[in-house]
Formats: sequence, C-alpha cells, structure tokens
Amino acid sequence: QVQLVESGGGLVQSGGSLRLSCAASGFNLGAYGIGWFRQAPGKERERVSCMAHSGSITYYADSVKGRFTISRDAAKSAVYLQMNNLKPEDTAVYYCAADLWSSSNCATSGMDYWGKGTLVTVSS
Repeated sequence: QVQLVESGGGLVQSGGSLRLSCAASGFNLGAYGIGWFRQAPGKERERVSCMAHSGSITYYADSVKGRFTISRDAAKSAVYLQMNNLKPEDTAVYYCAADLWSSSNCATSGMDYWGKGTLVTVSS
C-alpha cells in the first residue's frame, strides 16, 4: 500500500524552528521527485519546496528561501523540511507529495501521491 505520512508539525512561536518528516512506504521513493506543499485556511494549496528524483534540482518558494531546507534520506525512504525563523504567515497544513521521475516538475496538479498533512501553527 502506497503511503506518505507526515509528522513534526505543532505550535511554535515566531522565530522558532520545526523539522517536518515524511515517511514513504509501498513504493521506491528514489524514483520520485518530492515536494512539500502547504495550505492555509481559505487559501489555495501552494508549492513550498521541491527536489528532483536525482536530487540535483531544488526549488523554494520566494517566501521561504533562506529559511527552509528540503532534504531526503534514501536509506530511510524519508523526506524532510527544516523550517527556521518561522513566521505567523507560515501557519498552514503542510503536505508532502511524490511525482514519478519528476515528470510534472512538482506541479500541484501533477503529483502522484500525497500525504494527509501535518498542521504547523506559528504564533506571533
């Protein structure tokens, strides 16, 4: 059974840090581009950060550049998002997703598998 399970969300004060994890099972994560997306209340889901299946290409939304870092651990079949200097506007449900051979270039509509999300709340 294909699964992506996020963890690591929670409540943090502005300026704090969190590390999100995404555990993949039921498929070979190494063949997939990976992405972190988020959706705030009343807003559309947006792309936050992506990494190609080769690991050679990464993307960050302008709003998180310099604060967030995406990584993957092939041995653990896991994906991470280190989030530093968090701001109240980072509050959202964060989702990880996978895209076979990075074929959709991390487009929200093109990801093949999605997790159920983990809530990040940043207080001011």
